[in-house]
Amino acid sequence: MQALREAIRDRALAEGFDAIGFAPAQLGAEASQGLVEFLQAGFHGDMGWLAERSRERAQPTALWSQAKTAIVVGLSYAPKDDPMTLLAHKERGLISVYARGGDYHEVMKSRLRRVARWLSEKHDAGVKLFVDTAPLMEKPLAMAAGLGWQGKHTNLVSRDHGSWLFLGSILTTLELAADEPHADHCGTCQRCLDVCPTNAFPAPYKLDARRCISYLTIEHKGPIPHELRPLMGNRIYGCDDCLAVCPWNKFAHSGREAAFHARIELNAPMLAQLAQLDDGAFRKLFSGSPIKRIGRNRFIRNVLIAIGNSALTALVPNVEALLNDAAPLVRGAAVWALSRLAGGAEFLVQKTARLSVEDDATVRDEWNSA
Repeated sequence: MQALREAIRDRALAEGFDAIGFAPAQLGAEASQGLVEFLQAGFHGDMGWLAERSRERAQPTALWSQAKTAIVVGLSYAPKDDPMTLLAHKERGLISVYARGGDYHEVMKSRLRRVARWLSEKHDAGVKLFVDTAPLMEKPLAMAAGLGWQGKHTNLVSRDHGSWLFLGSILTTLELAADEPHADHCGTCQRCLDVCPTNAFPAPYKLDARRCISYLTIEHKGPIPHELRPLMGNRIYGCDDCLAVCPWNKFAHSGREAAFHARIELNAPMLAQLAQLDDGAFRKLFSGSPIKRIGRNRFIRNVLIAIGNSALTALVPNVEALLNDAAPLVRGAAVWALSRLAGGAEFLVQKTARLSVEDDATVRDEWNSA
């Protein structure tokens, strides 16, 4: 079986993966208990799918009883530059590094399919592959497979690739020797905890997703809580702060995969231009991007919050144009952005006029609280 392990490793690396490891298709009690505590605390917010399939998520064999080994692979998407430098450019929207290029799900899946097909055909193995779309806790599996460790920010950290690894897994019926689990090397460092603008970490290794900007801009479907909006800055899709400050990134080389390199139009887009996107233009701009899945209305909500945080009064016309948008979620965010940019009498005139118009309850609440 050692020869087969090496053959699988060689095949995965030949497909372009940057890391590979092997682990039993079983998670320890610590991982499953951590999931229970996360859900009981309500840290998952409105990501109900985490709770609905928590039993399968707790153990790979609950997902597939015949699984014996997890083959875990990683693909680097390390950026060339520090993504946090864009925080100072208030006229531009900041998109998380992972979403500036092509959709990693498709890139990873196509490569994993080739490895899995080869394993099935050449070695008569049962296989199932996963890339972040099934109830499988890939970060604990990656740690068990020796790819890295879950840092205090709860993401995987690699000695070689820092915090910038996409993960995928193949569960197989083959019983292969496991790699040594990776030890934790965070030490006393807590830069990732200190940098979080919304204080989303109640303790090291604990994340309250309800306060996480990635959750708020991507998973959260409704209006974003008022107290968190000013803390979001110009982040319009995801947040990389806790990843970007990790000292282990100094060992990471820029990702090789061309599909993950930032598209020019998504690297630092102008907020004024993004605010003008209708549904068709949104779909066209984000074709092949993971951003497409949140839909135009949620995305424009995020853009409006960034505009409200910009202090750029030149963007007031862009906001006013969205006060009549068809989506209540967008209209509500436009009200908040206008309240931040247009002060005093100018805003009161708008408010008085708009409150006389029948509108969605959420939008009326925005006007009343502004």
